[in-house]
Amino acid sequence: MPFYRRDAKAQRNETNQVPKKYFSSLRLCVSAVRMIEMNDASAAIHLPNNLFAGKTAIVTGSSRGVGRATAVRLAEAGANIVVNYLSNEAEAIETVRMCEEKGVKAIAIQADVSEYSGAHEIARQTIERFGRIDLLVCNAGVWEGAPIEEMSEELWTKIINTNLKSAWTMTKACVPAMKKRTAAAIVMVSSTSGQRGEANYSNYSASKGGQIAFTKALACELAPKIRVNAVAPGWIETAMVRDVFEDEEYKESILSSIPLHRMATTDDVALSICFLLSDWARHITGEILNINGGAVLCG
Repeated sequence: MPFYRRDAKAQRNETNQVPKKYFSSLRLCVSAVRMIEMNDASAAIHLPNNLFAGKTAIVTGSSRGVGRATAVRLAEAGANIVVNYLSNEAEAIETVRMCEEKGVKAIAIQADVSEYSGAHEIARQTIERFGRIDLLVCNAGVWEGAPIEEMSEELWTKIINTNLKSAWTMTKACVPAMKKRTAAAIVMVSSTSGQRGEANYSNYSASKGGQIAFTKALACELAPKIRVNAVAPGWIETAMVRDVFEDEEYKESILSSIPLHRMATTDDVALSICFLLSDWARHITGEILNINGGAVLCG
């Protein structure tokens, strides 16, 4: 059964196989979370080291990419960090090291957050180690797709469970402890794909659109104790994505579709997440923050 995966070289080859009417959707609606090597470059911005002082943050899927960048920025701002990973222990340990370099405490917890038992274990170990949960970033996710008539039930379920069900499991597991805090906050990492749809990735779009609706429902349900927001990134600059830009025509077609004429870095997304988690956004809840350089404009 054929399926589509977000691999830069493969994606370039796939553009010759996908009907042209789908092409603009495929190139504009790119996930916030790619299971590939991410750009570690950070903006020349330093967060106050007391912004999250004394707080504990859980970041799912934080062994690399947006998750790692977010964990490190939260550590820079004073939070103790729980690094969740599924299988890449070495990378998770590296994220822990990077966080500890910021002068905070950090631990890594292996768990499959698509299962409630995994989420519950993360919450349990976090409380056992730090005694509290203040901040939650639901970042774990995968992107695989196929034309609807070729999509297997297994592939549909995998994406929905990893991207959407995991947001439910983590929220359910962490909210009881978060309600005991005075300024708790949750951020879901969604995608432009959940806002405008994406041909040949209907499962992914459904999962990310579900996250957006889930965010808005929880914002109402958990107020005023817990704020809940989401980010919706588009293209994110990575080492592997640069390979596809060896095709100058394709590169120009992508960049010209973005009003700011560049892709986001993982740090661009991480800083936006930190803003929504912080008291700088204390009167913001139920918001979907677009991080796409103007490529997708929606309220």
